[in-house]
Amino acid sequence: MEIDATTIKELRAQTSAGVMACRAALIESKGDIAEAIKILEKKNLVEAQKKVERKASQGKIEAYVHTGGRIGALVEVNCETDFVADTEDFKNLIHNVALQVAAQNPCYVSEEEVPPGTKVHPEVDCLLSQPFIKDPTKAVRDLVAETIAKTGENIKVRRFSRFELGIYE
Repeated sequence: MEIDATTIKELRAQTSAGVMACRAALIESKGDIAEAIKILEKKNLVEAQKKVERKASQGKIEAYVHTGGRIGALVEVNCETDFVADTEDFKNLIHNVALQVAAQNPCYVSEEEVPPGTKVHPEVDCLLSQPFIKDPTKAVRDLVAETIAKTGENIKVRRFSRFELGIYE
């Protein structure tokens, strides 16, 4: 099946995937863009899983202070190189993670951090399992996986802290 350049361009605009990956997904889906998006999402998750064991010791710390200055968040997100830490994709990810922490007040980064015997609701208490506030059809871990696919490096949300004026624990 022959895929035209405009269809590839449209798929790239929606997914930010590479030209050859878009072409392969469109061929596999017989030109169906919606199906091609699903194929690329699956491949991104597979690629992200392959990179998860690689060491991520670079990165950035992002601060977000909500309008009015009553709520703020600090997050540390790591990647493999300082080059990736300076990309727009990585900067957008860490900003969105900080925004998520400020808005949703999670207790843990992931389910693996929850102490044994502690009862939690992962979609509420674990940052990576929470639905993303800007797009509830995705979990925060999906944002991380998408950025891993775009940058080609392992990315880990290491830790966060949330501050709310007048709240003391």
